Amino acid sequence: MLTAYAQLAASMALVGVNVAAAKTLAAALPIAMVAGLRCLLAVAVLLPLALWRDGAVLPSPTVRWNLFWQALLGTVLYNAALLLGLRLTSALEGGLVLATIPAVVALGSAWWLRERLSARGWAAALLAAGGIGAVTLARAAPGAGGTAAGNALVFLAVCGEAAYALLAKRVAGQAPVLTASLWMQGFSALLLLPLWLPWAGAAAALAAPDLAALLVFHALTASVLCLLLWYAGLARAPASVAGVFTAFLPAAAALTAVAFLGERFTAAHGIGFVLMLGSVLLATWPGRRAAV
Repeated sequence: MLTAYAQLAASMALVGVNVAAAKTLAAALPIAMVAGLRCLLAVAVLLPLALWRDGAVLPSPTVRWNLFWQALLGTVLYNAALLLGLRLTSALEGGLVLATIPAVVALGSAWWLRERLSARGWAAALLAAGGIGAVTLARAAPGAGGTAAGNALVFLAVCGEAAYALLAKRVAGQAPVLTASLWMQGFSALLLLPLWLPWAGAAAALAAPDLAALLVFHALTASVLCLLLWYAGLARAPASVAGVFTAFLPAAAALTAVAFLGERFTAAHGIGFVLMLGSVLLATWPGRRAAV
């Protein structure tokens, strides 16, 4: 079980680290190009893996349509809003805003899927709102790198990711994980292609080995390795416990932003981090089982 927990923690930590990676890439390349090349690289890796593990599986038309919307909202909208937001705000604040994903998913489940939201779910949403408020106050501190517009765009990315998660719930188990991921990344690459192809010349910046390596790292970890680690952990850990490990996302994002991007961690950021962590734990911690 410890191995499963380590896989879940590593998956979420890599998502957090990729906030800083995405910010660096977005400063050097067109946003649509970063997302499009990431998807193309993911397809190149997922195609042989899916054929080896799943065979030539063709999802049903209903599943394919669902995967198209997952690609549009969970990949295209998420990456466009996140990368544009990270141009305007700090990786530290962006990572903290991303920590609201579990609370937004819980609210979306109650509103769209008509699932009953518990008192803990409402408390998690309130803590997440408080965390965003603290991050907003942090911008008033000297040397703060965030902006309200940037944080709002990152929150739009959160909504896109939450929509992806809710759509995934509707077709869970109807297609193998690798095959579903391959189709979603393929749809994403096609949707993004016309947005970045006219500026393909900007890819000359990838002649810099460090930038090219960062793009490969971003694609393989955010679109492939995170997924494989998460589902490998889920295979042995209870799904109700797995969500607790999303707490590693804001922690890794904050540490990476401070250590590698030189961003300043203020007391207001600390309050926001504690509130976000409380929101994540409330939204995902398993409840007591009813007595039989």
